[in-house]
Amino acid sequence: MKCIAVYTKNFELFSDIYEEVLNISFKDNEERVIEGVTVSEAGEVPEHYIERMKAKPDVVVMKVKSKDITILQHGDVFEIFIPTKENVVH
Repeated sequence: MKCIAVYTKNFELFSDIYEEVLNISFKDNEERVIEGVTVSEAGEVPEHYIERMKAKPDVVVMKVKSKDITILQHGDVFEIFIPTKENVVH
């Protein structure tokens, strides 16, 4: 899963920039500022990280079922987890 971190605790602001964030093609560890909010590509994250974070009481979990995207909100950050397609060489 690819992780994009959005550094804000303001849900309304996050919602306003969410689609724009999804449409950006980030380079590895690239950081950008969108409407005053720092957004960064945080690399690949193993599935067990997401499961461990979901179990914490201070983490809000959101799911975009149509795109298989998971969003975790904790502290001052929203983490957007996007499935990545593995390249298989035959």
